[in-house]
Amino acid sequence: MTDNTEELVGEQSAATLVTCSTCGRLRDVHANSVESLAWACERERGVVRWMCPTCARAHVRDIEGKLPAEYW
Repeated sequence: MTDNTEELVGEQSAATLVTCSTCGRLRDVHANSVESLAWACERERGVVRWMCPTCARAHVRDIEGKLPAEYW
């Protein structure tokens, strides 16, 4: 493999290994697309955090509270 290919493989591996920052659940890479789309991603100060659908539903008010006023 070339260095470029190794970087691409590393990026794909990192993208598929998503863990819920609240409960620690791993995202199933073989799950149907609807379940995969239900994961919530939060970016704050350069840190990316993921929440599984269950935790995202439980904390939806916290998530909405972080939206800028222009969104509403």
